[in-house]
Amino acid sequence: MASYRVFIKPSAAKELEGVPLRDRRRLVARIGRLASDPRPGGCEKLTGAERYRIRLGAWRVLYTIEDDVVRVVVVRIGHRREVYR
Repeated sequence: MASYRVFIKPSAAKELEGVPLRDRRRLVARIGRLASDPRPGGCEKLTGAERYRIRLGAWRVLYTIEDDVVRVVVVRIGHRREVYR
C-alpha cells in the first residue's frame, strides 16, 4: 500500500497552534500516522460530507481522504464542543 501525503490546511494549522503544547505533540504524532493508515481504528466517517474524524481525548481532527491522488487533507482541528460547528 502506498504511503499517503498529509497536508494541513492553513486554517487547521492555525487552530493547531491554539492547542496546549502537550496535546499538540500528541495530535501532530497522530496526524503523521495518517500517512501510513488514513483509516485507523477508531476513525469515523462523518455523515453529510466526505470527511473523517479521529479523536484524541477532547480534541478532534477532521480530514478528507483523496484516494485517487493518495493524499490526506486535514481540514479542522479543535475541541470536541466546537469542531463540528
